[in-house]
Amino acid sequence: MNWVTIKKFSHICGYSEDAIRAKIKKGQWVIDQHFTRAPDGRILISIKGVDKWIVS
Repeated sequence: MNWVTIKKFSHICGYSEDAIRAKIKKGQWVIDQHFTRAPDGRILISIKGVDKWIVS
């Protein structure tokens, strides 16, 4: 599974939920690369996308 909720990703990576939301708001994470919005509007984080961001 690649896409997870902000809450789940927070537990996996150690970033707080607020820090994740801040990265999205500041534009550090790009939509459809690091995160996306599900049809119901929920934000989902790409584990693979953020992993690439970390090592770049």
